[in-house]
Amino acid sequence: MVSATNASRAITVRSGFKKIVATLRSKQDRSALTSFIIVDAQSVKNTETAENKGYDAGKKISGIKRHLAVDMNGFPQAIHLTRANVSDRDGASAMLALNAENLRRVRSVLVDGGYSGRNFAMDVQLNLKATTQVAKRNELHKFEVLPQRWIIERSFSWLEKYRRLWKNCERQLHTSTTMVTLAFVSVFLRRF
Repeated sequence: MVSATNASRAITVRSGFKKIVATLRSKQDRSALTSFIIVDAQSVKNTETAENKGYDAGKKISGIKRHLAVDMNGFPQAIHLTRANVSDRDGASAMLALNAENLRRVRSVLVDGGYSGRNFAMDVQLNLKATTQVAKRNELHKFEVLPQRWIIERSFSWLEKYRRLWKNCERQLHTSTTMVTLAFVSVFLRRF
C-alpha cells in the first residue's frame, strides 16, 4: 500500500509539472506541446543506501542513468530513470514509448552520436512518427559547442545545483524520478 501511495504522489507531481511546462510555453507564445525535442542521458553515482544500480562501463560509474528529453527552452518534456547498465538508446526508446502521448506533436528528435543507428531511428519513427537527427562532431580533437545540443547540457546543469541530486540517494527509481521533477519545478519557480 505504501508503494501505491508513493506512485500516486509521483503521478500527481508529474501531471502538475506538465501543466507548469505547458503554461511556460504558452507565456512565450508557443504551443503547449513541442514539435522538436533533444534527447540525452546522464550517468549518476549511487550512494550506499540506493538499491537500484548498474554499472556504466563507458563512464565507469556504478549507479543510475537519467534520460531526458527537452524542448528548445530546456524545459523537460520526458524524464525516465534506469539503472546505469541500460544503454542510452534502450533507455531513450523506453522513455519515448512511455511518454508517447505527451510527445504526440513531436516531428524531430535531435540526439548525439551515441544514439546513431537504425534501430533507434526506427523506434522513434514507431513511437512518435518523427525523424531523428544525429549531431556529430566533425573533428574529435577540437572543442566546439554543437548547435542546440548545449540546451540539454544546460538542463542537466540545472539539476546539478541541487545537492541531493549530485549522487543518487534514493532507494527506488520512481523516488529518484520524483526528486528530479521537483528540482525542475524549483528551477522554474526561481527563473520564471
